[in-house]
Amino acid sequence: MAEWVTLAIKVVGVLVAFLVLPLIVGQTEHKVMAHMQGRLGPMYAGGFHGWAQLVADGVKFVQKEEIIPAAADRTVFRLAPAVALLPYLMVLVVVPLGPGTVAEKLDVGLFYALAITGIGVLGMLMGAWASASKYSLLGGLRGAAQLLAYELPLVLAAASVAMAAGTLSLVGIVQAWQPWWLIWQAPAVVVFFVAGLAEIRRPPFDMPMADSELVFGYLTEYTGLRFALFLLAEYAGIVVVCALTVVLFLGGWRGPLLPGPVWTLVKVFALSFVVIWLRVAYPRLREDQLQRLAWLGLVPLALAQLVLTGVIRVLLGP
Repeated sequence: MAEWVTLAIKVVGVLVAFLVLPLIVGQTEHKVMAHMQGRLGPMYAGGFHGWAQLVADGVKFVQKEEIIPAAADRTVFRLAPAVALLPYLMVLVVVPLGPGTVAEKLDVGLFYALAITGIGVLGMLMGAWASASKYSLLGGLRGAAQLLAYELPLVLAAASVAMAAGTLSLVGIVQAWQPWWLIWQAPAVVVFFVAGLAEIRRPPFDMPMADSELVFGYLTEYTGLRFALFLLAEYAGIVVVCALTVVLFLGGWRGPLLPGPVWTLVKVFALSFVVIWLRVAYPRLREDQLQRLAWLGLVPLALAQLVLTGVIRVLLGP
């Protein structure tokens, strides 16, 4: 009986985090962009500081008519948003908030997280193909090329910190982390974070949506709640990428004075602010610039970091 109660608590905790954290990031994005770009609308909905903007967005999506193109593959078209969203829920299961605050402590947690996040792109490809739209299909093909380009540096950067810690367990990596890793693993942090943003197709890596040339890419034919699910998947992706960056490179729950889970959340939201700031500050990369950054910039840097980590591990010994 105790095991079932523990399992139920873990499931509820993961679901609450999955439902609440992306919404907080979405609300924060509205406010940060409103201040940085002088947007008035998000600052007035509901009165004080636009507190009801998120509620207004939800009501808007619920009221929108669900439209499915006549030539679309209706089954695949309907399933695509769920396939895009669920992998991020599955990743949160292994992300530790504190030394004892993790739903499932896997010895291969890093391998599991990287494998599951790669599944999310299938939702994009399903939506692109099933929409029966040339703009959606082009967006999906761009997204697939982007995934292939940025998955390699992402994995190499994660392998560097796993080699440094000597474990694939996310909890073990945090426990092995030392403050001087902020210098030693700095290139890997940059590679992992940038590649992670490209994986979830956040600006300036949003060529698969490119509204100026592809209408809205693989989201062109989506409306209402299914469109909202794709947006929720984007914000859930931000939470997951930032959480993995914190756990792998920034010490996770480790920090002075505050409780461990609080430190984890503070670091996650600080990185989420950086994600939002990058969206506001940098223009969209062209496709050739996006591919050049991956193959000529991030991949060589990740390989050099991997070699450096191997050399230092040999010099320091087991």
